[in-house]
Amino acid sequence: YIPNCIDSSIYKFKLRKKIRPRIIWLRSFHEIYNPTMAINVLKILNDYYSDSQLTMIGPDKDGSLKRCQELSKKYSLSHKINFVGYLKKNKWMKIAKDYDIFINTSKIDNMPVSILEMMALGLPIVSTDVGGIPFILEHGKNSLLVKDNDAQNMAYQIKYLIDNPSFAYKISMKAFENSKRFSTDLVVPEWSKIIKKYSI
Repeated sequence: YIPNCIDSSIYKFKLRKKIRPRIIWLRSFHEIYNPTMAINVLKILNDYYSDSQLTMIGPDKDGSLKRCQELSKKYSLSHKINFVGYLKKNKWMKIAKDYDIFINTSKIDNMPVSILEMMALGLPIVSTDVGGIPFILEHGKNSLLVKDNDAQNMAYQIKYLIDNPSFAYKISMKAFENSKRFSTDLVVPEWSKIIKKYSI
């Protein structure tokens, strides 16, 4: 197979010596990406950390954004969640610098570029283990993985990272090293080979 790829040169790795409950989510607001799970995760974390914060970045595709906003009001978490909508890459990368954990809540997925990007930026990753994600991420090695829609366990894994910054550093470094395998320098030539092979 030929994986998705990223231009590694544009992503600046940041070492996080301390892990705060500052969480970033980056996908389209669509049911298949289960954005409401992120709200449920924050609700659980808020019982442990009064300074917990969540920023959700992405365009609305099916009304999921409104459902997330309504849920945040129901839980009295609106002041802790920043819904910023769609942003160009250079904009959201600036925001990501001030966050310490990336979460991916997908119900269905293949090979999310957003995960590759966060690996390259050095954010510790907590993700559901659906679809092709376990082919990129390995629990306890370069990330922490949970079952689909298991908000309780995702919150627990986030808490583990906050309480164990040396472990968070270890998996983020491994993820950063792994991200280099998905660089355009390595992947694009493979696409070129296939195109040349099958072109008429």
